[in-house]
Amino acid sequence: MSTVSLVLRAGIRDLARSRWLLAYAAGFWAVTEALFLFGGTGPQVVLSLLNAMLLVVPLVALVFGTAHVHASREFTELLLAQPLSRRAVFLGLYLGLALPMTGAFLAGIGLPLLLHGAAADAPRLALALLAVAGALLTLAFAAVAMVIAHGVDDRLRAMARAIGVWFALTIAYDGAIIAAVSAFGDWPLERPMLVAMLGNPVDLARVLVLTALDATALLGYTGALFRRLLGTALGPAVALVALTAWAAVPVLLARRRFLRRDF
Repeated sequence: MSTVSLVLRAGIRDLARSRWLLAYAAGFWAVTEALFLFGGTGPQVVLSLLNAMLLVVPLVALVFGTAHVHASREFTELLLAQPLSRRAVFLGLYLGLALPMTGAFLAGIGLPLLLHGAAADAPRLALALLAVAGALLTLAFAAVAMVIAHGVDDRLRAMARAIGVWFALTIAYDGAIIAAVSAFGDWPLERPMLVAMLGNPVDLARVLVLTALDATALLGYTGALFRRLLGTALGPAVALVALTAWAAVPVLLARRRFLRRDF
């Protein structure tokens, strides 16, 4: 059996016993059930889940991922003391962290949607993109958590930095966009705003799902601009490619930091 498989199985077994991960999946399950209980239709449930996903998934991936990397440092050092490839160890550690969190998210929203038959009320494309966007956000922010954890040895400082990244991308970003539009409204801002949007995976995930629901009024300034410049067909495709890149690039950065770190 390969090194990646061994490390991956150990990571999955460890996280499968984690109460935090079970609570994460149960939380999304409870939210989805509550939305249906209070009379939500398929599209309404998808919109509400999207808002919850954009706030909770990055936060959990960053905070839980950073804490897990620091907590498993002795296990990592034990692995690196063996005649194993560092690249294989990193890949196993990353997948062992990201895949259980992705599975918990998909189970938390997917099973209630299937049980309630939301696919009959909401566009199947929107449901699929909601799941894909949540999975890609989990993969991306789990990798960012590894970048932070392997760059900052102090656990409290690493957690503070993780929360700072979450705050910047989910909350401060929208305020900065509004401030920029208000301050420089007379200038041509289309291209800078498009670049700013491509640099925020949370905004990309929102636009990706809302375009499938045809919820133009909820796209916001950057989403409406994205749709106007790229069109209704090309826009979602570009958003999906950019979000996939966000899931891949942090992994490469985390691997580089892991390979260079002196444990």
